[in-house]
Amino acid sequence: MTWVVDASVAVKWVVPEILSEQSDRLLGGGEQLIAPDLLLAEAANALWKKIRRRELSAAEANRALDVISASGIVLYAAQPLLARALTMAQRLEHPVYDCVYVALAERERATLVTADERLLARLARRRVKARALDLRRF
Repeated sequence: MTWVVDASVAVKWVVPEILSEQSDRLLGGGEQLIAPDLLLAEAANALWKKIRRRELSAAEANRALDVISASGIVLYAAQPLLARALTMAQRLEHPVYDCVYVALAERERATLVTADERLLARLARRRVKARALDLRRF
């Protein structure tokens, strides 16, 4: 099976948080993990926020980003997904950057795994062709 992972999952691989155990199981499960290349920018932004809140040092955040980069996730260019993501964003009333992950899952016939409760709620209320799974259920 192929899983699309978003930054809410990837950051949990490198920073102990709620659901880190589930995220680690996903990483170590032997399945193919894919994501749009946007994942690295989003993960870096999440790590920057942790630096600002003094939860991580800059050196720790840089090492964490290196670990995510080397995790074996197959990255796909976000640009070809943007038109579909924009359409989804309008339908879901949800930010385009999150919909890029949904568009990748749809295109690759994969399942999106996310800890983003707001996105999961939007997907549950509106029909889209992509499958999504709450990280809590993994």
